[in-house]
Amino acid sequence: MKSIKSTSCYPTGVSLIADDVIEFHATRILLLIRLCGQKGRLRKLYKVEGLTKIAKLDFFVRYPEFFRRVVTFINKEFDISNHKGGVESRMIRYHYGPWDERYYQVLPYLESRDLLKVEKIGNTYTFYLTIKGEAIANALIADEDFMELVQNIVNVSKLLSKMGGSALKDLVYKLFSKEVADKKMGELI
Repeated sequence: MKSIKSTSCYPTGVSLIADDVIEFHATRILLLIRLCGQKGRLRKLYKVEGLTKIAKLDFFVRYPEFFRRVVTFINKEFDISNHKGGVESRMIRYHYGPWDERYYQVLPYLESRDLLKVEKIGNTYTFYLTIKGEAIANALIADEDFMELVQNIVNVSKLLSKMGGSALKDLVYKLFSKEVADKKMGELI
């Protein structure tokens, strides 16, 4: 993956795909933790517990049509008229369902810039926005250029953020066996 800063040395004719730029994914994860996370009691920072939970929430943000199908299954009254877009960025089938190997680059990228703090307690990773990360996420939320992404994350949050990672994984396997569970490891979803 490339950083937007490193692309200035590329010749003008070289195509740049947003999916290959780390800031593209970092922005979405930062917004996801801010909008789907809950404030901790002690630290008062937005947090999401579990990498599986982040991956599954991210899956529903990135695959709006799958989210629409979940809405039909869980709550037909939930208004998704403002949920827009197609597949934003592909994910692969991994051990616990949809996954993106770029998480191994994106999360340290956010942590190294003091936007995210990661703690491991037992087998669970908890992801906290730092004060700086929250400020940047809030600025992105207010920016019209991110309005569609923000609205999609808000929709996912309203319907799914109270579920744990295992429950989200089970939901994915139940509703999307053909599209996810039946795929081979590493195969694109």
